[in-house]
Amino acid sequence: MTLSARRTAGRLATAALAVALTLTPGIALASGGDDSGGGDSGGGDSGAATVTATAGDFAVTVEGRSYNPAVGRETRLKDVVPTRPIAVRGVHVGFTVDPATLGVLDYSLTGAPDPQRMVTSPTVVFASKVPTLSAAQLRNVRLTELRLQDDVLVVTFTTAAGKFKIQAKDAPQGGVFQMEQEFGVPVEFVHTLGSGLFYFVNEFTGKVNFGNGLSGDDTHQMLLGKDSPQVATKTYQDGTTTRWTVQSGGRLGGVLGEDAIELSAGATNCTSDCQARNRIQGSLTVPSDPTDPTPIG
Repeated sequence: MTLSARRTAGRLATAALAVALTLTPGIALASGGDDSGGGDSGGGDSGAATVTATAGDFAVTVEGRSYNPAVGRETRLKDVVPTRPIAVRGVHVGFTVDPATLGVLDYSLTGAPDPQRMVTSPTVVFASKVPTLSAAQLRNVRLTELRLQDDVLVVTFTTAAGKFKIQAKDAPQGGVFQMEQEFGVPVEFVHTLGSGLFYFVNEFTGKVNFGNGLSGDDTHQMLLGKDSPQVATKTYQDGTTTRWTVQSGGRLGGVLGEDAIELSAGATNCTSDCQARNRIQGSLTVPSDPTDPTPIG
């Protein structure tokens, strides 16, 4: 399938997928938009649909026990004190959550066969996504709730000082990940890219994207992504790292593929119940892939 045909197929399925995401309670994944940090379409479901030939399916290992419910069924865990890393493995993505820091390590694309895949072998996209929290903020970490159904995962942690939520979708593209903090004060988030990836300024949009600079071909699309802030301000940027000050109730998401480069505008600084008024509905212009991107710095 050509790149043009893959993009056309994605848009034909936008409405159906938007409905499916809306019907999943509590899921509000990142979407593309303004890189200024004041907010993008975020807080709502991913606008540009993720159309996959291979359905996502997360399996999660908590305290040595693996959970992977049957199709259409949901697994919930409550009130667990995590003593070891939580492993999340999907068809398209995988990562590890470190309860000692509430950070995410080795967020990876698997390269599983799919019309929208952007790599053909396992690739670490982010070496780490870590909130900078004090010892007091990390005291008494508890996994308050974990919800797992098919390709959607929501994990909520509480500590003596606040709450931290991770949401993820097992898909090769789209609004696939975000982290939210509710500690009552600003928190710094640090994103560090995996080996071979770099941040660059997109020549067609002026936005900061990340990728590996390799053009797409008959086996994969070009690897493109974007940090997706809501009520967050970027404080540092180089070729492999970004630092953000995220306000309480704000979030920092991750967007892959077309969502990362579409010509969208910013949204409101929503910090709770961010629903349809803050969504992009998937009909925005998608420019050409960047040519010979150059790392920032």
